Amino acid sequence: MSDLLDLVETEQMVRDNWHWLPDEIREAPVETWTGLTITVAEPDAPYRPVDRFKSLLEQTSTIRFLRPEVALMDPSFDHLCRRIDEGVDVTLIDRPNCHAYFVSTYPEQCSKLLEQENFTVLEAQDLPAYGTGLLDERVVVTAYEEESGTVQAMVDTDDPTIREWANTVYDRYAATARPFDPPRPLE
Repeated sequence: MSDLLDLVETEQMVRDNWHWLPDEIREAPVETWTGLTITVAEPDAPYRPVDRFKSLLEQTSTIRFLRPEVALMDPSFDHLCRRIDEGVDVTLIDRPNCHAYFVSTYPEQCSKLLEQENFTVLEAQDLPAYGTGLLDERVVVTAYEEESGTVQAMVDTDDPTIREWANTVYDRYAATARPFDPPRPLE
């Protein structure tokens, strides 16, 4: 009975946030839903998904993230820089204007980061509407509000079916992504 109640509670959370999730998550077998952690931004806690992401950064030695977006990475920037300094291997694939934002906002930190061997920045166009992150133990899927770009929800899981899907999505874009070329010399 406890398992059934957990499944019903998860289904209600998923249903309330269904429209934010990619089709592949919505179409996953119901059995995988109990393994989903769904973190939703609320009016009284707009950074809840960002805070969850920061906590996951502490538990990983590798991050591969497709479309992390400014809304997720800006509030996590210092945290991410510290983890890179600690040796975490990070690869980010995003749109050129997102990378340009960080170079113009944090020129000194970005200059230092771009020199690190464990930090790779790639750019691509026509990315999916959601973010896909692969960490050591978890897969992260972020949903952004289209007009403002704010993080509306984040799903994370250790489900192997979701990980396989996330690897496929990430690899598809990584295959055609180009190294990031900063828009102006970093000082």
